[in-house]
This record gives sequence, structure tokens and C-alpha cells, in this order.
Amino acid sequence: MTGITHKKHKEGPLGRAFNVFNVLFFLLFALSCVFPFYYLFINTISDNTMVQKGLVNFFPIGINFNNYLSLRDVSDVGAAFVVSISRTVLGTLLMVVASSFVGYLVTKKQMWQRTFWYRFLIITMYFNAGLIPGYLNMVMLGLTGSFLVYIIPGIVAPFNIILVKTYIESIPAELEESALMDGAGYLRIFRSIIWPLSVPILATIAIFGAVGHWNSFTDSLIFMQSSPKLYTLQHRLYIYLNTNTNLGALLGGGSVDSATAAQIMENTLNAKVIKYTISMVTIIPILLVYPFMTRYFQKGIMLGAVKG
Repeated sequence: MTGITHKKHKEGPLGRAFNVFNVLFFLLFALSCVFPFYYLFINTISDNTMVQKGLVNFFPIGINFNNYLSLRDVSDVGAAFVVSISRTVLGTLLMVVASSFVGYLVTKKQMWQRTFWYRFLIITMYFNAGLIPGYLNMVMLGLTGSFLVYIIPGIVAPFNIILVKTYIESIPAELEESALMDGAGYLRIFRSIIWPLSVPILATIAIFGAVGHWNSFTDSLIFMQSSPKLYTLQHRLYIYLNTNTNLGALLGGGSVDSATAAQIMENTLNAKVIKYTISMVTIIPILLVYPFMTRYFQKGIMLGAVKG
């Protein structure tokens, strides 16, 4: 009986040097991606005076969490946080349900004018009316100043429908055929078979939708001019960023007296710290949710992109 021996491959000096270079390169790349978040975080938990002097660069100084606690005293930040959470949860849920059901429908040859409706959906990915017609459309629909303007325009997402359609087409047709033979209707098949088997792609589009809703502020900026109570957290961050910039520009102009300058410096510092803290608050929820969804993300996006 002959045995099979496996020879261990020995790397030469060039191979080892290449591996070391790869490790160092990707380590530095990872650090360059993480450091901005780390820098932001240590500035929010450090002494504000040290932050003002620019001494907080690599390690926190005078660690405290007063900045996060003081957000309770910042007007409208709590309401903006609730608005962002509400639109993210409700908007993502409705988008996932609509995308999954429409994606399933366009796989059915029995659907009336299926090809036309599917192509009509795809065309909307490449052509849109533009900012001003879109705004006028929302005005005529009575959605400006309403929470629904955050939800309704994003319910139908053509790209997500395409991903879901392609994924459903990869599910063995025999499962649906056997259910039809047993007397199940399309709604029963969708609820009992298609929906459970489509969890990876649904989780994928849920990530897309949640990140989009959470990070969006242009719709709040454009459509909520008359309803400040419905500003999103990103919009509030934008306001404080502009406040910090405007105060700094006024101080730099040298056109104010010393007492006013001292007050502006205090306000500028407060605005800067608030900006840092709100930035962390807007980042943390996505950082907490995303790791739990990544196990579905890769499988869903790959299977959903196999076919055209």
C-alpha cells in the first residue's frame, strides 16, 4: 500500500516579504478607516477645554460623558432623534414589504402586462423629474410639512425590487408548483414559502433602506421648512454645523468687542462639541445594527445579482 506524502511548501524571502507587506498595508488601511470615528469619539468624552485647545488627538483627556448627558438640554435634539428612528423603522418596513411582494408578482407570467410594468419600474431608475418638479409634486399632494413625505416616496424602490425578483427566481420552482397542486393561492405561497426563503435578500435591502433613511437630511431640509418639529437628526446636525461655521467666521472678522468675542467663543465651542456628540449619536445606531445583518448581506447580494 503506497502512502501519499504531502510536502510542505516553503516560502522564499520574497514571498514572506510580500505577505508582511500585505498585512501591514491592510492594517494601515483598516486603521485609516477606523481612526476618524475614534477621533470623534475621544473628543466627545474628553474635557471640553482640552478639545478647544486641540490637545485631544490620540487619547482622551479628562474622560467624562457630560456631553452626551447635556444633549438632553439641547432643544429639539430628542424630538429629532425620535423622528429619525420612526422614519427609519417604518420606512424600511414598508419598503421591504412592498419590494418583496412586487418582486414576487413580476416573476409571475400570469400577471397582466407583466413586461410593461417591470420595464416601467426600471425606467424610473434612470429618469426623474428633478428637484423643483418633485417639490411641486409634493406640494400638490399636500405632503410638505407632513411626516408622510419621509415614507411614501421611498416605499417603491426599483433597485430593491430587481434584487428581490432575481433572488426569488433562484428558488426552485418545484416548491411553488407543489403548493399550487395542494390548493394554495399566491398569497399563501408568498407568506409561507417565498417570504421565509427570501430572508437573506430581504435583510440586504433592509440594510440599504435603513441606512438611506437614517442618513437622509435633504428631504427634511426641503420639505420641512414650516415644520421644525419634524426635523431629522441629520438635519439638526447640519444646523449645528452651520452655526459653528457662522460663529467662527464672525469671530475671525475682528468686528466685535472683547465681551462679545468671549461669548462667541463659548458658543462656538458649545456648537463644536454638540456637533461632535450628535455626529456620534447618528453613527452609533447603524454601527450597532449592521454587524447583526452582515451574515445575510453577502449571501443576499450575491444571489440577488446572479441573473439580470
